[in-house]
This record gives sequence, structure tokens and C-alpha cells, in this order.
Amino acid sequence: MGHRRQKGHPPVSPRFPGTARRAALALTAAALALTALPATAGASPGPDPLARYHQQRLTWKSCVLGPDDTTGRELEQAGARCADVTVPLDYSDPGGRTITVALSRIRATDPGRRVGPLLLNGGGPGGRTLGDPPWVREAMKDVGARYDVVGVDPRFVGRSTPLDCRWPTGSAFRAAGEDRAGFDRVTAFARDLAERCRTHAGDLLPHATTRNTARDLDVVRAALRERRISYLGYSYGSYLGEVYATMFPGRTDRVVLDGVIDPERYGPRLLVGTERANRRALEGWASWAAARDAVHGLGRTRGEVLAAVERVRRAAARSPLRLGGHRVDEHVLPVVVFNGLSQHHDVAYGDFAQGVGDLLRAARGERVTPSPWLAGVLDFVLTGTESAYGSAQTAILCGDRAAPRDPAVYWRDVRRTRARDPLFAPVTQNIGPCAFWDGPRERPTTVHADLPALLVNATGDPRTGYDGARAVRSRWSSSRLITLRGADQHAVYGVYGVPCVDDAVNAYLATGRLPGRDVDCEAP
Repeated sequence: MGHRRQKGHPPVSPRFPGTARRAALALTAAALALTALPATAGASPGPDPLARYHQQRLTWKSCVLGPDDTTGRELEQAGARCADVTVPLDYSDPGGRTITVALSRIRATDPGRRVGPLLLNGGGPGGRTLGDPPWVREAMKDVGARYDVVGVDPRFVGRSTPLDCRWPTGSAFRAAGEDRAGFDRVTAFARDLAERCRTHAGDLLPHATTRNTARDLDVVRAALRERRISYLGYSYGSYLGEVYATMFPGRTDRVVLDGVIDPERYGPRLLVGTERANRRALEGWASWAAARDAVHGLGRTRGEVLAAVERVRRAAARSPLRLGGHRVDEHVLPVVVFNGLSQHHDVAYGDFAQGVGDLLRAARGERVTPSPWLAGVLDFVLTGTESAYGSAQTAILCGDRAAPRDPAVYWRDVRRTRARDPLFAPVTQNIGPCAFWDGPRERPTTVHADLPALLVNATGDPRTGYDGARAVRSRWSSSRLITLRGADQHAVYGVYGVPCVDDAVNAYLATGRLPGRDVDCEAP
């Protein structure tokens, strides 16, 4: 699995390789709320206010939407069927406006030993998961026959009721630039994105939150006629799993969280502090590229390859680089590099090396048609083709927690960290639309003190750092942690192809018994 091909992907939510595969990272928002809805809507004594949703009958149909629907065809070939679940837009007004949440399902083929449904979330926030059951079912090997594997596009994502702010980009993330004038430009950019969301999706924004997504998952559980669900969540999906298990105690069976987010650090500035891990990942890739200088021509030593990346950064800061119809400036170039680092295998490394070669040629003034990976990233960042993705991602991040509102906070942090890391710090410390967002309606979830879950993380994960997995493991004494050592990899189970990891997860899914102790695995 270490050689699945990646497509162009968003800066914080690298998609899983393959047509519908996305891993993800979660960025979100940081503090207060005004009103608090009940933690488990409908959990109080008396009539169930959500009865019409819990008791709805699902209509399962073909997943294929048309002749060009690759995801639908993959699902159909794997035996999946699709359905829409109706949920309230506003859980404090269950009799009001409704929206739909899209599901796909591959049913268990060993009904005599059926465990139940395994609900998936591939990350984001904003990542589509409906297309994931085929490859997850494959990763599960024999134990997959005992589960209904269910992909859920969360509210406002993919085939669910959409939220689209009509942005000119698929991502809110930019680098701060080289000086105060550059920072002021990205501040105006972030403010404009927030205003577009108010204009085009203002009625939906207050309801785009992880807590509401967790409430939707519980409606899905009830609509499937299940008492409990098992759950596999990657990256941001780990946070969603933590929130669901807290809001709906007793309704989870087997829980696997891969790329683990520390809920104490979840917020709009979650990337703060990941500079070192991204630098290590860049250095690891540079060593790989140096060993293949005859192919990529970026340098014969790690230092020479890193110097080539620095030349590109400085060139973009002086004047935008021309690549096809795109212009890559000081705000975009670091995001492109950040995008190239999350998957630790030859194909992803080769794509990134080809992209850096394109950027080097553009820095020398040559006419360049970007290679497929780079073209995908530039289309994502510099056009509105995936506006809905960035819109939903940002709405959830900003809806979960409030961000600092004073631009001076971000400018101070960028200046303080730039000398240490002039490439990544201006991305991870920078301002975003959450600084200009309306305050969240609810307080963030205080995640449950313990959960018997199986946690998975690579030590070099540049998105959800290993420290987050260790923090969750220390608080959840009944959990167990599988550590993949020696890989700068985001998302491991079924993605990276290490039998030590995959076999341990599958054993847990088969038996429901966690390993007796934490498990250490070595990258190949």
C-alpha cells in the first residue's frame, strides 16, 4: 500500500490515495460558546424529540450518479449500496428544516458471525468518506466479512446537503509572506473568505460543527436499527470519534483512531507546533531525492536538495513563479511544499520531487507545464473547483471553537517563529478566516476521561503529531497505542501497508479484545 498514487490535495487534509480516499488533518477553532444544546439530544426522559429521524426507513439504491461517477462505479463493483439519512439542520429545533447525510454500505457476507456496522470517517474536516468502504473492506481482510462497512459523508460534505461559500480557492490556508505588507494581504484574503461564507451560506454556518456531526452519526446508528456502532476514524476523524463516544456513551463497540488528535489542542491553530515534524519530513524526502539525483536532478546530498527548495522559496518571494496558467507567490509556495509532505512512500515522494523540479525550472524563468501532482495542488489552491471542500472544512473549524480575533496575535507569532523556520512557520502560525467568524453556538466537548479504543500513529506524522497520540493514551488508561516508528506518515492502517499495524487492528476488530500492552511496529 506504500505505492498508492496520490492526487493533488488540500494543504491540511491530504486525500487518501485512490479515487475516493482521503486521509486528513483537522484544523479548527479555539474557545467559547454562547448557548449549549443538550449533549445527547433526545436522551432526557419522556417522548423522543428525534423519533421521526430515529425511526425513518432508509431507501438503499445504486451509488452510481452518472456515466462519469468513478466513485459510484467503485462502490457498485464492491457490492455497495447508497442511501440518504434525514437529520435536523438544528438539533435544538428538530421539527424545523431538515438536511440529508449520504451513506454507502457494503453489507457483511458472514451474517452468522456479524459484529455490526463499522462507520468510517476519513478526516478533514470536510473530507468525503462515502467512497471509502471498498478499500477499508480490503484492508480488513477476512474480518471484513463480519461487518457492514459504512461510509458517511458528514453534513455539508460530498453527497450530503452541501455548504459552498463560492470561494476562488479550495483552501483557506496561505503563508504570511515575507513582510507586514504580505501579512496584510493574507489578512484581507481571510476576511474576504469569511464574508463570502456569510453571504452564500450564512443560514448553514451555525450548524456546521463536530458536535452536530456526532449527533448525525447517532441518527445514522438509529436509522440502521443498531444499538451500538463500531468506528474507524482517521485524523480529524479521530476527534470526531472522541466527541461521539463522549456525547453518546455506551453506543460504541470497537473504536479505532488513526492519526490521533489531542482534544486539548484541537482548535483553529492546531498546526501550531507541527513545524519541526514537517521539517523532519522534508529532510527525509530530501535524503530520498538525493539518492535518486540521476532521476530527479535536485542534488546529490540532502543539503543540496534542501538548498534547492530554499532557492524556490526565495524566488517566489521575489516574484511569482509562472507554471502553466498559475502564478505561485510567497503565500502559495510554502503551502505547496506543505502539501507534498504527509505520505511516506516512493510514489508520493516521486510526485513531490517532480513538482519541486517544475518549480525550480520556473524559478529560472523557463516555461513550465506543471506535472500532474503539482497541477492538482495548484488547481486546488488557486481555483474555485473545490470551493465546497474548503468552505465546509473552514465552517466546521470555525464553528467548533473561536479563534483569536486580533491580527496582531498572528503577526507576532509569525515574526517570533519565522527565523527558526521561514518555510513552514508562516503557514502554521498564520491568520485564517476563523479570526473573522461569528462565535460558536456551543462550548467545545470535554472529551470523556477514558475509552477502550485502539490508537494508531506514526512517530513522524507531520499532521497529527505523535505527541497527540501519547497524550490521548495517557488519559485513556484502558486504550492501547500502536506506534509505527521510522515513518513520516499520516494515516497508517490500510494505507501504509505495514502488516504489524494492519494485523493488530484486524485482530482487535475480529475479537473486540485490545492488545495486552501497547504495540511497537517498525517501518520497512
